[in-house]
Amino acid sequence: MTAARATNPPQHYLGGIALRLLAMLSLSVMFVLVKYIAEAGIHIVESLFWRQALVLPLLAGWALTHGGLSMFATRRIGIHARRAMMGLTGMALNFGGMIFLPMAEATTINLSVPIICVFLAAALLGERVGWQRWAAVFVGFAGVLVVLNPTTLLLQGFEGDHGLGTLIALGGAVMTALITIQVRDLGRTESAMTIVFWFSLISMVPLGIALPFVMTPHGAGEWGLLVGLGLLGAVVQLSLTGALRLAPVSVVTPMDYSSLLWSIACGWWFFGTLPADTTWIGAPLIVASGLFIAWREHRLHIERQKDIAA
Repeated sequence: MTAARATNPPQHYLGGIALRLLAMLSLSVMFVLVKYIAEAGIHIVESLFWRQALVLPLLAGWALTHGGLSMFATRRIGIHARRAMMGLTGMALNFGGMIFLPMAEATTINLSVPIICVFLAAALLGERVGWQRWAAVFVGFAGVLVVLNPTTLLLQGFEGDHGLGTLIALGGAVMTALITIQVRDLGRTESAMTIVFWFSLISMVPLGIALPFVMTPHGAGEWGLLVGLGLLGAVVQLSLTGALRLAPVSVVTPMDYSSLLWSIACGWWFFGTLPADTTWIGAPLIVASGLFIAWREHRLHIERQKDIAA
């Protein structure tokens, strides 16, 4: 049985941008629920379980109306398993960063992913990186250092929620970058929906085994939070996938920076918190760096296409 491959649907740039923006809004609201769920004393493993569990029925329903479950067939189950374990670790770290830090600060650290990806692509994939992208990377790295405020962390240590949250969020950003490299490899043979399906399915195995040891009785309000978490997670996954089907990566990924605006608004509205002074200074550097890298990738793609057509 051959591995499922992505089709080539008609491109609709505005539709892709709209779906990416929807994904970022849904992601910010989902992280609001993550913080509320943690405040309710629900274990993070249970949060992750319901975050994944509700995605699978939606994916299965979509597949059954678009050709059947055979579209998820794969010959790379081992690679999917490794990606699932990495993805589960990254998700746990990102949840943890959101729990311990103000939303805007955790989001800003996570926005360093494109910058870390350039380092990893050069180190692990041997990709050539020109001086312009390296300059953008160093600007972005400076922004990350400003947000992390390492001087204060070294003086105060990594004790307390903020220091621990900073380490967790930074670990989540590094893991997300590693996952991006892994997904880039999987994308050579697998459709985006296939990657999401196997990630959700395989990650349910360790989560399902651990769930009985951490699950506690819940009231209606807590169940509402968990169901909302799962549904929003599904919206995020499907919106991200749909955006990449309608428009190129270089067109939609700059929309990710809208998540910073949403996280500032959500943090203020729901929790009465605003970003630290260092975040206001470092975030523009990170955003500018990421946008330049996205623009540079877009220009290089156009040039490669011209070379192929010549």
